[in-house]
Amino acid sequence: MLELKLMSGNQSGNRPLVMGIVNVTPDSFSDGGKYLSPEKAIEHSLKLVEEGADIIDIGGESTRPGAIAITDTEEIDRVQPVLEGLAGRLAIPISVDTRKAKVAQMACEYGASMINDISGLRGEPKMAEVAARYKIYLALMHMRGTPETMQIGIQYADLIGEITEFLADAAQKAIEAGVSRDKIIIDPGIGFGKTVEHNFILIKKLDLLAKLGYPILIGVSRKSFIGKSLDLPVDERLEGSLAAAIYAALKGAAIIRVHDVLSTVRALRIVELIEKADQ
Repeated sequence: MLELKLMSGNQSGNRPLVMGIVNVTPDSFSDGGKYLSPEKAIEHSLKLVEEGADIIDIGGESTRPGAIAITDTEEIDRVQPVLEGLAGRLAIPISVDTRKAKVAQMACEYGASMINDISGLRGEPKMAEVAARYKIYLALMHMRGTPETMQIGIQYADLIGEITEFLADAAQKAIEAGVSRDKIIIDPGIGFGKTVEHNFILIKKLDLLAKLGYPILIGVSRKSFIGKSLDLPVDERLEGSLAAAIYAALKGAAIIRVHDVLSTVRALRIVELIEKADQ
């Protein structure tokens, strides 16, 4: 397992880590089907590393709004060949995006350094036990309901308060299961059971979540709140994605999860140089 150099909160002069997305799925909202074959997924992973990715995040199940869950076996069949093909070939950590403990355990056996659990342990509480056993990083995301239901009847009495409470509770459950506090990462879940306005509020107030004391992972890349705001299709959302990523970085995000690695790395490099100027 490879270690991550994570920051917690807005540490001036330190850019966030860039997590490159590799969807081994037929139906992800942005690139579904493009990297479904293990060969293409492996090739794409290596390309993202060349572009400057700090972490590769491999997912075998689409979690776009309305997506239907697949079985453990289906997800393992998609992800395992990619992990096998990348074994010993990457000098950066691999994360696996999954809600399933069996998939997480398989990933750990192949050397994954992180599990990215979008359910925040609500999918399978045993996920925390797997993370504790293998001493890996565990990213816990807030999601309202499931991918099938999360965008139906969205309401919050206190958006920031409810998400903060959920993430604090999920982190505490992980700690009680044996996960080291310094291995826990939190994610407010942009686009997962939120309106367009909710997403903008969460990015703007990301520093409030940072007060929990855990590094923050955030995924804004190509998401529908950008498309709806600019009236753009998925493949024309780069500028909006970069703007949101930069703002999140300035608000203390430790990891930015993206499709467009090279552009994001370049943009964050300039922000980093500005932050370091005259210090």
